Amino acid sequence: MDHPMTQPADTVARIGPNAIIQVAQALAADPGPEVRDRLLTAAGLTHYLDRLPEAMVPESEVSALQAALGRELGTNKAAEVNRRAGAATAAYLLAHRIPRPAQVVLKALPAGPAAAILLKAVGKHAWTFAGSGTFSYRTGQPVSIDIAHCPICRDQQADGPVCDFYTATFETLFRTLVHPRTTATQTTCRAAGAPSCTFSLSWTT
Repeated sequence: MDHPMTQPADTVARIGPNAIIQVAQALAADPGPEVRDRLLTAAGLTHYLDRLPEAMVPESEVSALQAALGRELGTNKAAEVNRRAGAATAAYLLAHRIPRPAQVVLKALPAGPAAAILLKAVGKHAWTFAGSGTFSYRTGQPVSIDIAHCPICRDQQADGPVCDFYTATFETLFRTLVHPRTTATQTTCRAAGAPSCTFSLSWTT
């Protein structure tokens, strides 16, 4: 069953600051601070050179930064940076946003029910990372996650999937809360001409 979730009406499309913070920090670690500053400048985000955001940011800023990564670093390096940033975002969510009691319950459940509960919770807050996009999912094995009008790749064209930030975030959350041998793969991407971005998550028992 699909469970579509969109940003609340009558709001400016915004995304949580980790979509910029964690990418900037991943860039600072490798390739380095100079490249980070160059990419923030190329994306028109010079206002973050001295201080990274502390509140929700316009999704257009996230789209611009992702486009700059692909353009300036190339597909492979951009993917590697985004995977580190996505994993760091998941770690932040686990440390600060997902209550410890809920984590204990999810870890104690079989993978299928845990995945269903986690996805329902993620869906309620999908507007914080999908912006004006529409988040939906299907439970089962594998789990399928779909983001229509995905903001991450909105300003890009590519031969294959480029939403590694989301892929790594989903994979890290599932490995921690659902099953440690979860693998997440992006199967379709708007940047490559698909109508939406789709992610498949499966685990081996």
